[in-house]
This record gives sequence, C-alpha cells and structure tokens, in this order.
Amino acid sequence: MKLKINSLKQALAISLGLLTCSVATAEQASKVITAENLATLQAVSQAQVSPSGEFVAYTRSVPREIYVEKDGKNWGELYLVNDKGVERPFITGKVNVHNIQWSADGSLIFFLAKMNADKYTTLYQIPANGGQAQKAVVLKDTSISKYALSSDNKSIAILAKKAKAKSDTKLKELGFKAEIFEEQLTNQFLYVTDFAQSDKAITPEAWNIKGYVSDVHFSPTGKDLLVKTQPTALIDDKYMKSQWHIVDIAKKAVKTSFATEGKLGAAEFSYDGSYVALHGAQDKHDPANGRLFLAEVKSGKVTNWLPNFKGHVSDFEWSNKRNELYFTANINTDTVVAKIKPGSNDYKTVVKAGKFIAGNISISDSDKSVVVKANSSQHPNEVFMLRGKKQTRLTDSNTWLNDVALAKQESITIKARDGVEVGGVLVYPLNHKKGQRYPLIMSVHGGPESHDKDGWVTNYSRPGQLAAAQGYAVFYPNYRGSTGKGVDYSKLGQNDYAGKEFDDLVDLKNHLVNMGLVNEKKVGITGGSYGGYASAWGATKLTKHFAASVMFVGISNQLSKFGTTDISNEMHLVHARSYPWDKWQWYLERSPIYWVEQSETPLLIMHGKADPRVHPAQSMEMYRYMKVRGKTVRLVYYPGEGHGNKRAAAKYDYTLRLMRWMDNYLKHDNKPMPAHDLPHAANLKAQKES
Repeated sequence: MKLKINSLKQALAISLGLLTCSVATAEQASKVITAENLATLQAVSQAQVSPSGEFVAYTRSVPREIYVEKDGKNWGELYLVNDKGVERPFITGKVNVHNIQWSADGSLIFFLAKMNADKYTTLYQIPANGGQAQKAVVLKDTSISKYALSSDNKSIAILAKKAKAKSDTKLKELGFKAEIFEEQLTNQFLYVTDFAQSDKAITPEAWNIKGYVSDVHFSPTGKDLLVKTQPTALIDDKYMKSQWHIVDIAKKAVKTSFATEGKLGAAEFSYDGSYVALHGAQDKHDPANGRLFLAEVKSGKVTNWLPNFKGHVSDFEWSNKRNELYFTANINTDTVVAKIKPGSNDYKTVVKAGKFIAGNISISDSDKSVVVKANSSQHPNEVFMLRGKKQTRLTDSNTWLNDVALAKQESITIKARDGVEVGGVLVYPLNHKKGQRYPLIMSVHGGPESHDKDGWVTNYSRPGQLAAAQGYAVFYPNYRGSTGKGVDYSKLGQNDYAGKEFDDLVDLKNHLVNMGLVNEKKVGITGGSYGGYASAWGATKLTKHFAASVMFVGISNQLSKFGTTDISNEMHLVHARSYPWDKWQWYLERSPIYWVEQSETPLLIMHGKADPRVHPAQSMEMYRYMKVRGKTVRLVYYPGEGHGNKRAAAKYDYTLRLMRWMDNYLKHDNKPMPAHDLPHAANLKAQKES
C-alpha cells in the first residue's frame, strides 16, 4: 500500500515545520514518518498459538483517529492468522479485547471485553472457525480482571473485586464523597467455580485469602492453584511485597508459599506439575524482576536457575511434552529466545541475538510451534512463528511502513570516564552524509530499571525515526543502572541519584560529537519519568551540554517526590537506599530545582494531571523555580492522563510540542518560545471540510 499524506496532514506538517527534513522533494517527503502517520501506528499486543499450532489468535492495538473519533485509549481488536500468514479479522472496530486464551480442544477463543451495552468486563468466547461472540461468564455488578482455565476446561478461576453496595452510589449522588487516602482501596478476590457457559450473571463465593490476589494459574492436574498475593492494593505492595503460593483447591488452603523477596513477576507450573518457574528479583534491592528461579513443588525450595546471568529474563513458558522451559531474555540491546531444563544452569539458544526483539511467548501442544510477539528496527510488534530453525513473520500491522524510508540504526558501546561500559541505540539522520554534523536529540529511558533495545524505538514521546526524517540524530542511552546487563550493573546507580548515571549521558554525547556526527552546540535532551528527571538535570546542573530540554512526568525535587509518590518503599529499596531524613541536604542537591539559577537551557515541561507515580506538583515546582528566576520555561498539563499519555489526542499533541520545541532551539536558533497553542481548531475545520 502506497503511503499518502492528505491535504490536512500536509498543511499541518508544513505549519508546524514537521517537513523541514533533509529530504528535499515532495515525493520523497511523502515517504517519511510524520507526526500524523505516527499517530496511526498499530502493534500486536498479545499472541496465543492454538493447541494444534496451525493458528495464532492475537490482539492488535489500534489508535483512535485524531480529529475524528471521540478521544480515548487505543482499541484492542481480535484477529486470527494461520501459519501461512493468512489473516482473518474476528472482532474489530470500537472494542477492547484482551486476555485471550484458547480452549483445550482449539475450537474456541476466550477473551475479556466489554461488548455492546456491557457495563462490566465479561468473559466471552468465539468459535475459532468463525461466528458470533457469546458471553461465557458474567459476574453480577463487577468486572472480571483476570481468569484461568483448568487444562480440561471444566473449572475456572476468576479474579475480581466485590460489587459495590448500591448505597455507595446513592450517597455519592447526595454529596458524600470524602476520600480517605490509601484506606479505601478495594481488595481483589479469588473465585473458583465450575465452568459452564452462561450469559446469566453469577455471584460466586470469594475464597478467604488474605490480602489482594493479583494472579492465578491451575496446576496440570487441576487439583492445585498458583496464587499470587500482596498485602494491599497499593502499587508499592505490588512491586515489593508480592508472594506466590500453591493452594489446595479442595481444602481452599495454602500448601506452600515460595520464599522470595523483592520484585516478583510471573509463575507457571511445569508440564507434570513437579516444578514452578518463577520470575523474580535476586534480592530486595534488585531493581527489576529479571531473574529466573526454579521452585520444587513438594519442598518449596527455590533456586536461582541462571546464576550470574548477564541479562534480564522477560517472559517464559513451559513445554507441553517435557520439563523444559522456553524463555525470552534481554542481553544488552538484543534479545534471545532460549530453553533450559531443570537440573542444569546451561541454556540452549533457539533464536540468536540480532534477529528481533522478542516479547511474550506461546507454545503449541506438540511443542513444535512457538509463537512470539516481536519487533525490529523496521516495525513495531508483530506475530512471529518459530518452527525448528525457521522464524516466520505472520502479520503486517502497518503496511504503509513498507513504503517509508527508515534511517540507519545501530547499537554503540563506549567506556565512561571511570571505565564503566555504557552504550545505547543510535538512529542516524535519514540520508546521513559522513562528515556532516547534525543536531542531536538524546531520548533518555525511565526507571532507571529499564533499557532501550535495538528494535522499534519510535513512539509519541520518543522521536526516533520521526526526528531522523527531519534531519536529527537520535540517541537512546543505556546509562549505568539500566537493565539488560545483569543485576550488578543495574545496581550501579543506587545511592547516587543524578550522579555518575547522568555523567554517562555527557560521556555518550561527547562520543557522538567526537565521531563527527553531532553538532556540539545543537544537542537536546528529553525523557519521561526518570528520563524526565534526566531532562530536568540536563536543563540545570548540566545546562552547558544541552541547548534544549523537554521534561515529561519528571522529577524536580527528590525531597518532595518521596512524600508525594505511590512507590516510596520501592524508591528506598532499589534506588536511593536511604531516606530523605538521613541526608536532607544531599537529596536537595540531587534535585534539579537546586541548580535552576545557572540554567541556560530552554525547558518545556509536560505532565499528566492524574499521575500517581510522579505527582504533577513536581512539574509545577520546576516551572515555578524557573519562571521566578526569569528562565525560559513552559508547563503543559494533560487532564486525565497519568504517568504517560494513553489517549490519542494527548499523544499527538505531545509529539507536536516535543518536535516544535526541538526545532525552535536546535534548528532555528529562536530565542522567543514558540506559540503556546497549536492549530488544532484549524485542523479540525480542515478535517470536516475534507
């Protein structure tokens, strides 16, 4: 399909300077990524292979059409694709399908959704050979958040919150809306019942399990459950205090609790039920749950299955014919697909690094068909099937990308000033010419327990190929404290907020300058969350290195951040390793507001007004300190958005503001700030006229 830019998009791009790239002709300009077609980007969000291995059911995330559809989050559509890549749409349009699963015989696909006039999320089923979706399980006056089916499909475990009392609704109507902070949180409960399809609402009895139940799986025999709990609904408890248990279904009692500490992810029984694979942390100070553990069901003994692994495991699934675990893992900026057996610490690589960036994994009953969700530098997540040594891409969610010119992308590694190895992913300017210097946008990941991979790196807040098409180099730094290189490396930034970790950003920038690619005076920095913290630091303490900064949901004051976040326990255990009252002055000096007086960097701040992780007041503080001292600053709030924008209009608006700010200070040398408004009204009018 040939990519076309309609008159609205072309007019908008020209008015915002979005076509000011190194590509000269109009024909060429129609074959680069723009903010408008970036806003249409689709991706596979979940993929599940059928028991036979012949088909894959998957969900596709589809953005709403800007200026046309009512604002909201992406739609989630259901598709089926066979092993030859022939795709069939099953449920599309204004739907939100998620949590898909095949029936044991492969005749049905189950999923969660609100369909038609549904008030609550319900379990549906649809025949795999086509037909209408039908309600399978409906809870009375509450939504199903998760479910698990026994291997014979005769029993179902459901996670849901209890229905609200009708009096609560009436009292709110009468004005009784007092909120008791963190004490009105509602626990999620476990319900186990016989599975018999019915569209009639049921009210099963909740099991008496202490705390909040967040995940559940059946054992192969159907006699036990793997149940994950946390003390309360607090996100801090989810991060730092979760625990897996084996529960006897008949007795409704815990048989075994696995002794782990720190962050905890998924768990799954082996095919014969003798083992459980656990996705967890090395200790309570490990920033990420990237360790793979093997637990013995009978004894409850837990061992590190991959000790000293210099990477981070991201997903896994047991084989269906033997005790063998397939897993995906991130190593540096690449991923591998591998398999490992109990009793051994050595794994066998199934897909080598450099093929694609793999996410969730799914295995057919015969173990001969393995499906992964994966992306590359050329496309977002798609469905890939692995059979033997062959890897086949089955889906193409963005056919227009096939006609788009994409810039060269590669991983680089250097030694920082103290000898520590750091690196990242570099996107060259489109049509890059050796010897020519370009403006640079450094896009810093959050966490910091995260890392950028050499795959698809472009989205609404991370400019990648969009900026490259406009003549920028874009660099994604994996500074010390990032994941992908083992636990020890991921701990290097602890107890050193904004210290050596952000010095790494300068060293990496200097490397790009020294290699002759980047104009040292035309470097911008942006990022969200901890990357927003880095952006604020770049605009203040490191101001001489950055000519423009865009801070997103970022930290400005480490003292007030601790008291206004929902993850203060996590901050203490895996980041600061201390409390503010232990060293007040140190926390203050590691805050961007402390260094505002020396700032010479124009700063654009953007933040969701409903952010529970980094309170919007962090951006207000940064703005006020900059504004009072006469610095160049602008603050943009997004009502209804949280820790990152989820809705189409807010994403698109963000992209335009980000690129306009960088253009203004890195390309046009404009001292006045660009106008505070965008031509949305004119574009809406043009859309209606077209």
